[in-house]
Amino acid sequence: MGVTRARRERTSIFLHAVAGTFLALLLPLPVLGAAPDALDAIVKNVQRLIEAGDLANARAELDRGMKQFPHEGGLYSLQGVIEAQQGNYLAAEAAFQKAIAALPRFTAAYLNLGRLYQENTAKDPAALEKALATYDRLLRFQPASREALYQSAFVSLQLGSYASALSRLARLPAAEQAFPQALALRCAALGATGKHAEAAAAAERLLENRDATEADVALPVPYLEAHGASNLAEKLLRGQAERRGSYASFYALGLFYKRQKRLEAARAAMENAASYRPHDVPLLLDLARVAYDQQDRKGALGYLAHARDLEPQNAGIHYFWGVVCIEESLWQEAFNALKRAVELEPENPYYNYAFGSVAVQRADASEAIPYFQKYRQLRPDDPHGMLALGGAYMESYEYEKAKAELNEAAKYPRTAGGAHYYLARVANQTGDLAGALRELEIALQTHPSAPELYAELGATHLKLRNYPEARKALEKALALRPESYTANLNLMILYQRTKDPRAAEQAERFRQVRDKWDKSKMEMLRTIEVRP
Repeated sequence: MGVTRARRERTSIFLHAVAGTFLALLLPLPVLGAAPDALDAIVKNVQRLIEAGDLANARAELDRGMKQFPHEGGLYSLQGVIEAQQGNYLAAEAAFQKAIAALPRFTAAYLNLGRLYQENTAKDPAALEKALATYDRLLRFQPASREALYQSAFVSLQLGSYASALSRLARLPAAEQAFPQALALRCAALGATGKHAEAAAAAERLLENRDATEADVALPVPYLEAHGASNLAEKLLRGQAERRGSYASFYALGLFYKRQKRLEAARAAMENAASYRPHDVPLLLDLARVAYDQQDRKGALGYLAHARDLEPQNAGIHYFWGVVCIEESLWQEAFNALKRAVELEPENPYYNYAFGSVAVQRADASEAIPYFQKYRQLRPDDPHGMLALGGAYMESYEYEKAKAELNEAAKYPRTAGGAHYYLARVANQTGDLAGALRELEIALQTHPSAPELYAELGATHLKLRNYPEARKALEKALALRPESYTANLNLMILYQRTKDPRAAEQAERFRQVRDKWDKSKMEMLRTIEVRP
């Protein structure tokens, strides 16, 4: 029973952990009381079925074998492979551990268990520590295991044990230390320990190695960036792009420049990547993000239009499109795009919130209510949802419902100012002018530079015929935001009432503001965080 030397070489050394790939090696070990030929036939058949992807029949064959040979550690190892291939992490872990318990020197079981841990860090926070412990157990009785040395060095790097990673790499045969995967690990560990000159030498050797892949060159980059060697990370990525120009190499370089906030360079590199794959949606979205960060909204919309044509059912594209349209004051486009995003992903809280924030500014503000209600249901503890829903109720003249939501939002520092502003508007519209003044005074304590508060304060004093106070508040609002619709409107009314000679001039000013901007019904509700 066993595998040929050629098969061992194919499954060997410097393999990065890739989801779903396991060694499934069985070494020739005697089984007490068993018929070796019968067991060998079962093992070979299960391995063949696994390699063919026929896991159902592999499991059935394995079950028959385990009934016949219930204590055979090699069969437990194969069981672990099948469980791992089917995503059953805990069952695979248990099977590999049983294989090791039955055969304490069974190399393949240790390697498979270590690989299992490396591939399941999202499911198990302690997986990397378990992987390292597993490889170290193997190295105690097989100290020259090349796979265990390499993988344990890789895990040590991930755990931040850079000196340990270098020590393990140093134990590999000299020829294998020159393999691109080993050079990549060495470059990363040296850069992370501040040995930048040595790291640069390893980087140069890595770039010169014709067998190095994009993945090899990319491996050291985050460690170099995190430890003050971004220039070396750039050298690696730029060198790879120049020497092996490809979609992946230019894309990786573009993402690096994006992280470094070098937006022009990022866009140029990504455009180079797009010349290889012009219809790659993730790349188009990253180009749109870079253009957005460059304040090139029209450029962002161009990339998004292409992406939307390619993936019309991608809700994220419609959402991003809507956000950009908001900032371009393309309200109908924003409305249509965000509505489509919500239709495609009705349970996404942010899509509901964004669409509600556009819908509330339309003629029928009540259209926004179901979407803010949905956001409140999905994010019940977020006070911004309380504020948004309260504002929508207020704009829809449902004042009691508005007050219930706004009083809750007022309990949170992040939304207290906005809540008191809306409570002031509710009080104002229901005739409680003294209550409106009290709410505005509270809001101004936390937001002394908010123009909409002064605009509302001026409007309230105007209703109370406190004309000097009204003029003072409205002029303050306009000093902070000259284009304020509310402040310009009420200052015009004030001048007309008081026969101020500036009335005609202010009327013309208001006409200009009205023509330039649609009335913003929710000036305080500017809480959409754009994170496309």
